[in-house]
Amino acid sequence: SKVTSLGQLEMTWRSRVHFHPLLVRVLHKSRLRYYGKPEKKLDMPYQAYFEVADGSGMMSMVLWNSLCPEWYNSIKVGTVLLLEQYAIKTSYPFKTQPTPGDSQMKRFATIEISLNVRDPPTKISIIPEEMVKPEWGLPEVKYRFITRSELDALPNNHSCDVIGLVTFVGRVERTRKREHSEDFWLYRWAHAIDGTSDQPFILELFATSQPDVFEHIHPMTYLVCTQMRVVRDVTENPSSTVYLTTSNESQIFITGWHKGQPYTKDTKVKNFIQWTKTQSEADQMKKTVIGGYYPFPRPPNNFLKY
Repeated sequence: SKVTSLGQLEMTWRSRVHFHPLLVRVLHKSRLRYYGKPEKKLDMPYQAYFEVADGSGMMSMVLWNSLCPEWYNSIKVGTVLLLEQYAIKTSYPFKTQPTPGDSQMKRFATIEISLNVRDPPTKISIIPEEMVKPEWGLPEVKYRFITRSELDALPNNHSCDVIGLVTFVGRVERTRKREHSEDFWLYRWAHAIDGTSDQPFILELFATSQPDVFEHIHPMTYLVCTQMRVVRDVTENPSSTVYLTTSNESQIFITGWHKGQPYTKDTKVKNFIQWTKTQSEADQMKKTVIGGYYPFPRPPNNFLKY
């Protein structure tokens, strides 16, 4: 009945204690963060960020503690939520910012929606897509897909989405989060082709909060990676070391997970599917590789240069 908008919240949040319900669509989803420390006795020290939007703009929403195991997997990019009894806080200034697919969208960066088990106990409802009404004015999820032929022209740190046919996937490797730290990031290298270039996408895929997908990337699967960042070594030969790495908001999907995802309507995704229909599976299979050690960027050919 009485629904407020993100724009109204930003203008009135200081003068209110209770807020009207919100109807929003999830546009971005961060990986799950564990912030437990031995000296702090928290049962479930988890946190996850989402970027949510309505007709007035986009704002961050934070899921805290025991709400994470309960809701994290159910709230996907594209999900429509009805939020009741939430709190509003000033934004945390150091969090990562995803690049919105719609560059015209207004971003409310001063405050964020905080969802907790208590103070106040938030009520979250997922609205099925077939019940979402056009008059609610919720924005569609938009993407920034690029083809392999477009990659060479993009600057360092540019944000993009890609789809490709996996031709190589490396073993899972690990790197320290910080020097002398006991924590490690897990990652693996993958190559994917899309038919627009002789070169593959070189993808550095860090383990996101999707272990069931990360562990099952294999050759000949259709791989979609969103919110990837371009990395180019400008000091060396710039054309030879362009690759893409995951960001905090990256989502990864493989064959079997694409059904119902918002990107299936994207033109570049449809073009890629058309291209795969022209390919011989047996020919592509011969070119695929799995596992092994993959040093990248490649070291120089001789020791003197090294």
